[in-house]
Amino acid sequence: MEIEKSLENKKKKRFLVIDGNALIHRAYHGLPPLTTKKGELVNAVYGFLLVFLKALKQFQPDYVAAVFDFPGPTFRHKEFKDYKAKRPKAPDELYEQIPRIKQILRAFNVPIFEKQGFEADDIIGTISSQAPQKQIYPDIETIIITGDLDALQLVNKNTKVFIPRRGLKDTILYDQEKVKERYQGIRPEQLADLKGLKGDPSDNIPGVLGIGEKTAIALIKEFGSLENLYNELDKKTERAEKIKPSLRQKLIEYREQAFFSKMLTDIKCNAPIDFNLKDCQWKGLDKVKAINALKRFEFHSIIKRLLTQNRQNKESNDNDNIHNRRLF
Repeated sequence: MEIEKSLENKKKKRFLVIDGNALIHRAYHGLPPLTTKKGELVNAVYGFLLVFLKALKQFQPDYVAAVFDFPGPTFRHKEFKDYKAKRPKAPDELYEQIPRIKQILRAFNVPIFEKQGFEADDIIGTISSQAPQKQIYPDIETIIITGDLDALQLVNKNTKVFIPRRGLKDTILYDQEKVKERYQGIRPEQLADLKGLKGDPSDNIPGVLGIGEKTAIALIKEFGSLENLYNELDKKTERAEKIKPSLRQKLIEYREQAFFSKMLTDIKCNAPIDFNLKDCQWKGLDKVKAINALKRFEFHSIIKRLLTQNRQNKESNDNDNIHNRRLF
């Protein structure tokens, strides 16, 4: 009996981390315009909530946090002034919805993390890597909700990435095997090496001129990493000499650019933030606060859905009084 109780106490906990900006962009572009009676555009807020509430129901987390980009340049812009320079500016109607989403998250008692000079990805990497070290559940499972495939480099045995697709209704959960399947055998920790070679046009990261994804994948699968590739090129090993002369010349010529591109794309997991997992403990949506926040934006269908879910919870948990005041 004591052994069973001990095993139950050591049950794996789950930490849900929301990539605010990426999810907002996916929701804004994935849904048609939706306005309140006052004319406020709220399609991104609505889509954000659909994905968030679906994830709450699906994963039943013990901890929840939201992460946002901090306005202004990051350390990457300081290193490379043209970082993301070719990316078109998002419409003002999208940015105007960010404070509304934060308002709802605060009403839901979800802590928000952001840091000047760092992107949301770096904050996500930091808190997801620190979570197992800062509490009594070293094997805590982290689920990152995002619309950005860059987050896939954070996937490991205890971290997964949940991405909405096709108008937000279709979703995919990436674990290590799913990442390898998508990138033809490349592991999550090798994705920065991959982009070091092929670059990333969406972020204006150059990579090695003339090397596309197919060639980059082949090189990383063969050599394991950018460092190993160039180490063997320097030593002129038999394996390195098998690389076609024209490709070998490109690699040598753009060596510095390859490592610089890897640095730009590599998610940092040491952002200087004040993080305590206990502050992210999820106790469910407070019924009154949640409904009042949703009424503000006239999300009556979501309110109805939450109340229906709450009634179902109470019917299946008659002895649990918490469901009289909590949702999810």
